[in-house]
Amino acid sequence: MDTPKAFVQLAGRSLLYYSLRAVAALHANDEEVVTVEAVVTVPAGREKRARAEVERARVEIPVKLVPGGAERQDSVRIALGITSAESEVVVVHDAARPFATPALFTACIEATAHADGAIAAVAVADTLKRVEEGRTIAATVARAGLWQAQTPQAFRRERLIAAHERAFSERWAATDDAELVERCGGRVEVVEGSAANLKITTPADLEIAKALAARSSAG
Repeated sequence: MDTPKAFVQLAGRSLLYYSLRAVAALHANDEEVVTVEAVVTVPAGREKRARAEVERARVEIPVKLVPGGAERQDSVRIALGITSAESEVVVVHDAARPFATPALFTACIEATAHADGAIAAVAVADTLKRVEEGRTIAATVARAGLWQAQTPQAFRRERLIAAHERAFSERWAATDDAELVERCGGRVEVVEGSAANLKITTPADLEIAKALAARSSAG
């Protein structure tokens, strides 16, 4: 996909639209007085488009736009730098997962009351094979205890900032934020996600998402 994932269209809306609406619902549904804000990292030269998508979403929460970094990890570190210091918990989410529900966000946030972080994940159901060069199977990997990480991922703000600072100074690279917190000795729990919370990466993923969106609209 040549279009940045956040701007890919699904049922007439950008993927960013769905994520913003889910986050905004946390503010609307919360009975306590809490601060909910969104920080969106934007590819270079796409600020105007991002602002238009934010306006289209019509969310009643502050939305900050900030240029992203070279890698996903860089973008998260940059976004953390402009989050409110009053926030005890921060949530990292990929806009490419448009079907993450407000309930899933809430479950991850609530789990940080007794852990340094919590991530949405699903237990691995398929048999896993380790493959060598040439596509030869080297081993069958036991799937017991293995989970496939998703987003949202929620963390105690100070723990995630410290993990990113250490990763930056020591040049760690990780595929998700939970790994950084884990490497710093933090305890991260799993919250059961859903197979429907798919990540749109390929055109085939987008076709599946369109079918899910159509079924949801019909229901």
